[in-house]
Amino acid sequence: MDLSRPTAPDPYELLPAAPSLTVTSDDLTDGDPMPARFTADGGDTSPHLAWGDVPDGTRSIAVSCFDPDAPTPAGFWHWTVWDLPAGTTSLPAGAGAPDTTALPGGALQARNDDGGIGYTGAAPPAGDRPHRYVFAVHALDVETLGLDASTTPTKVAFTALFHTLARGTLTVTHQA
Repeated sequence: MDLSRPTAPDPYELLPAAPSLTVTSDDLTDGDPMPARFTADGGDTSPHLAWGDVPDGTRSIAVSCFDPDAPTPAGFWHWTVWDLPAGTTSLPAGAGAPDTTALPGGALQARNDDGGIGYTGAAPPAGDRPHRYVFAVHALDVETLGLDASTTPTKVAFTALFHTLARGTLTVTHQA
């Protein structure tokens, strides 16, 4: 693996500015390494996430996990869930399981870039530099994005961009 390649930019710094949400976790600490249980080798369990400072006018929430450091031109989507009701303020650990009952009714999960529904854990190539895993929460001005479960994470992100009232991120790292 060529460790001399440049580091990818923070993907959310490239988007139009949005007011900030506060994103926290009982399982993750911003800037710290990802605990093993949230990696591919540790069980592919999605972490607990919580958010606050949701603006008035929020009608739904979208949550994602993206690795901008994956050695591809497009990064790697680990998780995308959308159409969460506006009153949703957290997701428990494990909510990203393909057969979860932890998501509110109407919420949808996209296929991750590993091909499965829901969350897939961190799994950078062996010997590569530490990768960043950006968990993002988006407050949206629509109840639904009007997309179905066959929609790609990139399409969800693109569609959500035009409805984003506020956004917050929590970033952790992992190295194989």
